[in-house]
Amino acid sequence: MASHVTAHETSEKEIPAPQTGAIWKTFWILLILTAIEFVIAFTLPANTLRVAIFSGMTIVKAFYIVGEFMHLKHEVKTLIWAVLIPTVFVVWLLVALIYEGGHLY
Repeated sequence: MASHVTAHETSEKEIPAPQTGAIWKTFWILLILTAIEFVIAFTLPANTLRVAIFSGMTIVKAFYIVGEFMHLKHEVKTLIWAVLIPTVFVVWLLVALIYEGGHLY
């Protein structure tokens, strides 16, 4: 009546299969976004449009990195909103302070 488990069965249960596909997907997405940023940096003149594009792309990359590497996209929506809403207000506060301080026209 003894239970018999082979070493092969035990090792399969202990070691999960590597998820290299997800890692490579993340790598390529971030590489493409960074390449687009470099193209914009060297083709557009230094003006407000370029700064706005860089800011937008930086926010997109930041959300993607937080979602992938900090596993926030796998959490419940309430936690995501609890992190996102204060962040938006802090960014809004910083923009308002810079504008009121006369550094952004």
